[in-house]
Formats: sequence, structure tokens, C-alpha cells
Amino acid sequence: MIRVQVVDDHALVREGIALILGARPDLDVVAQYASGPELLASIVAADVVLLDLYLPGMDGLEVLRRLGPPAPRVLMLTTVGRPREIREALNAGAAGFVLKDSSGDELAAAVRAAHQGVTALSPAAAAALSGGGALTPRERDVLELLGEGLSNRDIATRLRLAERTVKVHVGNVLAKLGVTSRTQAALAARDSVPHRTSAGNVRSTPPTSWPAS
Repeated sequence: MIRVQVVDDHALVREGIALILGARPDLDVVAQYASGPELLASIVAADVVLLDLYLPGMDGLEVLRRLGPPAPRVLMLTTVGRPREIREALNAGAAGFVLKDSSGDELAAAVRAAHQGVTALSPAAAAALSGGGALTPRERDVLELLGEGLSNRDIATRLRLAERTVKVHVGNVLAKLGVTSRTQAALAARDSVPHRTSAGNVRSTPPTSWPAS
């Protein structure tokens, strides 16, 4: 039996993961926490911890770094898997990286792999880490407008492109980022694409914690 702890500040996420994993005969969710300090203060033993990347007060990477030996295997959880974050988590000692849109079977498989000492990456996280190819300048334009919440039609108008052309660009952007929805791409855009202020200065918007709505 693999003992699992779940750390996420959203109760629905914690409880949903606990139900999904608890239905597997070899997995036992022994504790759930809403914050990193709760996990660090816990005396409950576990083999694998599912740890949200974006937590209030102390983010998942800081929690990961503070987990002293003997530490459980830690799987990072987030909505959008950006290559920089995945590499940073793995370098900090994470056993893997799982996106929150993974299926129940993918999540359970990642927990088992982590327990066995295998680096566990969900398919979307692996695709993001591999990069899938760099975005072209036009794809970056489309990504930035996705981050503003524009529809394909509005993007087509803004960039003076045919709507069907924008649809192709959006599909390429999703594939290259390793995400499966416009919402995830928009979150990635807000973190990685520079936006201009009214004064013309470039600024970057900090990453948004899931859920976005």
C-alpha cells in the first residue's frame, strides 16, 4: 500500500484527488493539507506527496526545499506546465510533475512511478518539457492575445488574418506549450509573454493560481 498526502489550497481539488486515488486498491490517501506549513508540521508518514505548485504564503517549491530527510517522494501539481517550472522543480528534488487536467489513471500511474523511484511526468508535462518546438513570432502574437482573452475572430481582426489561419496558429501554440485548452495557454501567456503598459513599458504578469475562474 502506497501512502499518499495531498497538499492544495482548494478543497475541491484535494478531495477530488483523494477520491480518485482512494479508489485504487494499492493507494491510501493518509492526509490532506491546505498549505505548505501544515504539511511541514505534520507527523503523518507518507510515501508520496502531491504538492500544489502555487500555494498561498509558501509556494510548492519552497515547501519542497524545506522537506528534510527522510523526505517522501514529491509530485508537483499545477494547471499549466511551463518548462522553466518543471526543470526548477526537478532540480529541487521533485519526483515528477503532474498537470491537474491529467486523467485519474495518469495521476495514479505517476504516484506509483514516483514511489518506485522513477521520474514521473504526465504526458502534457513531458510535452511541455520537450518544448515541442519554439513558437514563431506570429504564434507568440497569437499567444499574447489569448492571454487577453480574445476569441479567434477577435484575434483575426487584431492581426488582420483569416479566422481559419488563427485557428491553425492556436492549435500549434497549444501543441508546442503542451497544454490542452485555450485557458491553459492564456495562463501561460500571462506568465511568459511581455505585456505593454499604457506608457509603452514592458511588464510581466505573475503566474495565476488554479482555478482561474
